[in-house]
Amino acid sequence: MPLDRPLLAFDTSAAHCAAALLWRGEIIAEAREPMAKGQAERLMPLIEEMLTSVGRNWRDLGALAVGVGPGNFTGIRISVAAARGLALGLGVPAVGVTSTEALANGQTTRIRVATPATRNALYVQDFDAGAPLGPIREAKPEDADFWPAPNVQPIGDWPETDRAIICPDPLARIRALAFVGAQKVAKGAPLPAPFYLRAADAAPPSDPPPVILDA
Repeated sequence: MPLDRPLLAFDTSAAHCAAALLWRGEIIAEAREPMAKGQAERLMPLIEEMLTSVGRNWRDLGALAVGVGPGNFTGIRISVAAARGLALGLGVPAVGVTSTEALANGQTTRIRVATPATRNALYVQDFDAGAPLGPIREAKPEDADFWPAPNVQPIGDWPETDRAIICPDPLARIRALAFVGAQKVAKGAPLPAPFYLRAADAAPPSDPPPVILDA
């Protein structure tokens, strides 16, 4: 269904809070603040400030798009929970967009996109004319199939190389997230859910719990 009200896109899956407002095919507002932590406290004020800057409020929104990763485990949960809560409260649809889908937006040829992972690895995914050719996977520079073939354009956060890399800036990525989100809303995509390629690194403490003595 076509959107007759603005779509709000936002993301905290990386070390930032980022948001954009898409209306009638154009980005009418955008905001981004780098931050390693504190996204939970800053996300809603940042969005509200952005809306106010163009004379909008929460009730003007017609849909939501949120970055679902892969990326920072806690950051993904912050944004997805916010999107699902807003969708329920405002009565509007919400969809999830992966970081690789956003990087592939607007590309018309064979590409391989990459975003940072942990342990000196990248999350990579191949696309052809915007359609995924396989799932997101984790790859390291020492892997035999890490670099794409010469006829495949690398896009995103690749290590330094003599190959020509397309690396959109952070604001370009949140704009792309908004455009992909609008396409997904039109197709009736389901509510967003966090995308985790693997479980979080956190583990229970190895020390035994304290003994509770009866009074």
